[in-house]
Amino acid sequence: MNVKERTLVLLKPDAVQRNLVGEIVGRFEKAGLKIVAMKFLLPTKEQAYMHYKINPNLPQTILDHLAKFLSASPVVAMVLEGNKAIPVVRKLVGSTEPLQSDVGTIRGDFTLDSYDLADKDGRAVRNLVHASSSTDDAEKETKVWFKDSELVNYKSVREKILYDVNLDSVLE
Repeated sequence: MNVKERTLVLLKPDAVQRNLVGEIVGRFEKAGLKIVAMKFLLPTKEQAYMHYKINPNLPQTILDHLAKFLSASPVVAMVLEGNKAIPVVRKLVGSTEPLQSDVGTIRGDFTLDSYDLADKDGRAVRNLVHASSSTDDAEKETKVWFKDSELVNYKSVREKILYDVNLDSVLE
């Protein structure tokens, strides 16, 4: 059985600057998600704007804050794959409002920022991670960060154990 969904994840400048990349990537892998693309880069403002303009409902002021923050420092861009990858990633990440995130989520464990503080300071909220919210958004966002040729198709042993009906070949 071939069960897979792909989602884009960005580890934002605050995750990189706070040396949380390994911790965050590890949480995704431990949940059973597979990395099919990953890169470390310094986004241009244009690339950041392209990423956030996928959501047409963002007011220009918020769009400006988000693009400024995302392009301020290196990020890690990843495409993760797995069964129900989008809701799994969003559950692991927690609420976009860090103070609303449950303990045990990435934002709940590592972020104390809030919308109120960000608004008061005139900046984007620092919530460590961007996670696609739908399959449509994931496809569009992935194209901002990766060429099709950079996405790697492969089958991991973990997939065989989780999804293959006949485990005889894995367990021999």
